[in-house]
Amino acid sequence: MNGISYFDAHCDTISCCEKLGWSLRENKGHLDLARLGEFDRAAQVFAIFHDLEKAPADGMFAECRRQAEVFRRELAENAALAAPCRTAEDVRRANGEGKVAALLSCEGSELLDCDPEKLDWAREAGVRFINLTWNHANFLSGSNASEPERGLNDLGRAFVRRAQELDIRIDVSHCSDAAFWDLMDVTQGKVVATHSDARALCGNARNLTDDMFRAIVENGGFVGLNAYAEFVREDGEAGMDDFLRHFDHFLELGGAKHVGFGLDLDGCDVLAGGIRGVQDVPTICEALRRHGYDDALLEDIFYNNLLRVLE
Repeated sequence: MNGISYFDAHCDTISCCEKLGWSLRENKGHLDLARLGEFDRAAQVFAIFHDLEKAPADGMFAECRRQAEVFRRELAENAALAAPCRTAEDVRRANGEGKVAALLSCEGSELLDCDPEKLDWAREAGVRFINLTWNHANFLSGSNASEPERGLNDLGRAFVRRAQELDIRIDVSHCSDAAFWDLMDVTQGKVVATHSDARALCGNARNLTDDMFRAIVENGGFVGLNAYAEFVREDGEAGMDDFLRHFDHFLELGGAKHVGFGLDLDGCDVLAGGIRGVQDVPTICEALRRHGYDDALLEDIFYNNLLRVLE
């Protein structure tokens, strides 16, 4: 054990398991259960993801169900190492038993055909977070990269209402700025940005403005910082200090109880600060400690803040 608790809001490992035949127990990617098991307490949100422009012949919802089945099967085969979880209580129980707590998300409502009625299936499957969009605009909203001027339409608002009735958190990473503010006008639940950085430090539209971050703080939500180098620094030459500045910036905006990790492991190629995978998270911890972060703040950033948004 490495003496660190770790709860991360976003990785793409399940889609890699489904597409590339990886094992969740051990693989050549950024993250697996064996490496997560080295933490004192570990919890990970695993995203179901598929590019809408490469939709399979049987449709996006069929792909979503396939990946949910991969998640279920891999956890069943590795029940001694990990347990499927949905609530904060589930996470605490799994970690108390020495297991990795594994949660599920959908990266883009197109995986559910943008259909509010399919959210009932998602809840039964264990989905706890859902992005309104990935990079492509869809039937609910524009995205940060496609039709960014378009916000939530009536179907989008209905989708949000139903998700929140089912206690599924809406994830604003990837959505358009217009959709973000439309959501904040109608939300009845905590809002998350599972893998986004500070736009004030890196101008990529995938990142959050200061006003967006303040709105999430006021809402009681959560922001997981993304280690993808191009979201950390515009030229992609992002060192560890560049990554730490995003933490500093959000803390200055009142984010001590609202910031954590959504490193985007297995969802990007070049990571900031020489990070090679989840095995290097302790180097982030040590860098933050040297940066002046005390143990209580580190415990919040590394574990408590994301756990709190599940309650």
